Amino acid sequence: MKNTIKVERAKKNITQEELAQKLNVSRQSINAIETGKFIPSTVLALKIARYFKISVHEIFELEKDD
Repeated sequence: MKNTIKVERAKKNITQEELAQKLNVSRQSINAIETGKFIPSTVLALKIARYFKISVHEIFELEKDD
């Protein structure tokens, strides 16, 4: 699954740590999601989308192999 979290963070000029604090998760979780090593729960994906004020579909996209 691809995602644009890193791009969205850059637009807001926030670090992984800052995003993690806003979402009540660890920085390691944000890093793992960004690098595709971890797929977030539906709840966390919705929280991420809400934080960035965009739809889940704008952040997460299935790849051909998914």
